[in-house]
Order: sequence, then C-alpha cells, then structure tokens
Amino acid sequence: MPEAPPPNPSKPPQRQAPSKPAPAAAYPESVTRLIDELAKLPGIGRRSAERLAFYLLKARKEEALGLARAVTDVKQRVHHCRVCYNLADVPAAGDSGLCSICADDRRERSQVMVVEQPKDLIALEQSGVYKGIYHVLMGRIAPLEGVKAGDLTIADLLQRIEDPAANAGGVPVREVILALNPSLEGDGTGLYLHDALSRKGVKVTRLARGLPTGSQLEFASKAVLADAIQERKEMQ
Repeated sequence: MPEAPPPNPSKPPQRQAPSKPAPAAAYPESVTRLIDELAKLPGIGRRSAERLAFYLLKARKEEALGLARAVTDVKQRVHHCRVCYNLADVPAAGDSGLCSICADDRRERSQVMVVEQPKDLIALEQSGVYKGIYHVLMGRIAPLEGVKAGDLTIADLLQRIEDPAANAGGVPVREVILALNPSLEGDGTGLYLHDALSRKGVKVTRLARGLPTGSQLEFASKAVLADAIQERKEMQ
C-alpha cells in the first residue's frame, strides 16, 4: 500500500476565514413589528408596509394614535345587526341592537334585498335608489371552498319570512330581492334561495342584468348577452 506524500514545508497551512458577526437589525424591534403587521394586510407587500410604517413615524402623534384608536374601536365596538347582519355599533343600554337601516321606520320593511357581504350593501346604498331593507348572507355557497348553506345566515333569513316579529319593525316580508354577485357561486346560491323562499309563499325577484352603459357588444360575454336579451324592455 503506497504511503501518503510528506507535507510540503514551503506551502503554508490553510486557515479558515473568521466568522463574521451577525448583522444588526436594520430597524428597531417596534418598527419591525409594525412593518410585519402592516405586511399582513391584503394588497400590501413588504415595500408598501415599510412606506406606511415610515409615514406613521413621521406623522403627528395625535394622527398616528387616532389611527390606533380607530382600529381598536372597530374590533371592540362593531358587531352585526341582530336582524340583517349589517355592521352596527355595539348597542348601548336600552338600544335595540339594530343597524341604522333596520332602525329607520321610513324604510320599506316588507322588501328585503339579499346581498353577500356588508360591502355589497354599502355599494347599493350609495346609489340612493333602493328604499327597502337588507339581509347579509356573510358569504355564498361555495362547495369547492367548503362553504355550505349552513355556514351562511340563510336560516335567519327564512326566520324573518316565517315570523314577522323577527323582521325589522315586526313587518311581514312580501318580497325578497336577490342581489348576489353574477358568478358561478352567486348564481348557485341564488337558485338555492329561490327554491327555499318559494316554499314560503313570498315573492322572489333578482336584480336585472345586461349590457352596461358605454360598453360594446363585441366585448360582452355570452352570459351578459344572454341576460341582456332575457331582461329586454319595451321602449317607451
């Protein structure tokens, strides 16, 4: 067996490079935590979170603390209306626990418009056209996402139909308007609600669909064109 060659005295032994100390944190811990929390917001990346954090650092103390108090109040004071599930402030002593819409006796309480989320309700209210009240499902039936009918507020809606005392002002519901998003899940939820509500003897309608003003036929989808044809109206 051949022996290993003797060490070369002219070649110096190799040394391991000294380990570098860990870099110090770029930001103080409190700033890093703020950036981490801001980055969790939808649509906010790390760079955007850093810009927001530095904006808050430069802002006046009252302005920054006002934002903090607003976030705290939203989590501590906002709840869902006991009738329609719209957003409302926590009821004070003797309060009915209703949102401002259900508590308004000038609204047409026999007419209930069903929406998926509170943000849909807000969009409809901004039109200034609808004068009835609402019911928020808090979602839509989506089997692929594991959302079933029992996960929504459908049972509460049916209760409002069956028992007028469960509706705002104790008024019987005569019409339910389906204002769900025109998607596969929204249409499926609408069909489920139509079937359930029809058994209660209440009138069920849905928002009209069709071509939006300013659009062109060549860019419209088949579903939009089909709805436009079916919902056509006589010219006055």
